[in-house]
Amino acid sequence: MTSASPASDPIISSPLVGEEGARAAKPRGKVRGKAPNPTIARARELRRNATDAEKLLWKQLRQKLSAAKFRRQVPIGPYFADFASHAARLVVELDGGQHEESADAPRTAFLEREGYRVIRFWNHDVMQNLEGVLATIAAFTPHPPIADAMGPSLSHKGRGSGISFAE
Repeated sequence: MTSASPASDPIISSPLVGEEGARAAKPRGKVRGKAPNPTIARARELRRNATDAEKLLWKQLRQKLSAAKFRRQVPIGPYFADFASHAARLVVELDGGQHEESADAPRTAFLEREGYRVIRFWNHDVMQNLEGVLATIAAFTPHPPIADAMGPSLSHKGRGSGISFAE
């Protein structure tokens, strides 16, 4: 009588604790102790510390211009765009009271070289004329907001319920 060797044994069992082999070397999920990417960390910090105008505009972009798929505090090269739509190739910047206009020219030039159009608003404009700001942004996006383009939804009767096509 011969004993079966491990290579010819048709029964495959799970490895015992400590016998995982090469699979154990591959980290799974989030690795503790790993330093976060500084760009991602900075973007998260900017999102957490958003101004009231940024929070308000973000909410409205998500609700009224969702087809443009804006993202906020997006790293593009060495800069962080307040709001960017990659699909529309559009960057929306909000400028506050502590704004440094001297930094705008090189920043805008870089973003335009990357293929983005850049539009700027003062925080005050967002807070006092939100609909005007949204209309300006919408004019730069290729897709109109779905809800506004279609108008109000039809009633059940207007949708054709109760209509029979039988002869």
